[in-house]
Amino acid sequence: MPTLLQCLNITVLSTSRCRKAYPGQIDSTMFCAGDKAGRDSCQGDSGGPVVCNGSLQGLVSWGDFPCAQPNRPGVYTNLCQFTKWIKDTIQSNS
Repeated sequence: MPTLLQCLNITVLSTSRCRKAYPGQIDSTMFCAGDKAGRDSCQGDSGGPVVCNGSLQGLVSWGDFPCAQPNRPGVYTNLCQFTKWIKDTIQSNS
């Protein structure tokens, strides 16, 4: 594993392309990202941030093993689907 923080610019894929890569496994709480070269998050990255224009949008969740395979994008948690739960949880614990 790397000892330095790493960053990668990758493309968020359409829901249909994501579902095509992982039939029956993708729901509205997930999105896929990757590129044709197979660049992707990897084992040990789980829970890491997905940031778009300075805003946290997702978390590294899962993908194929080995990672970074062409046409097998990484799968990420879509935090927008959990905004209400996050706010409610923070409020109830403040």
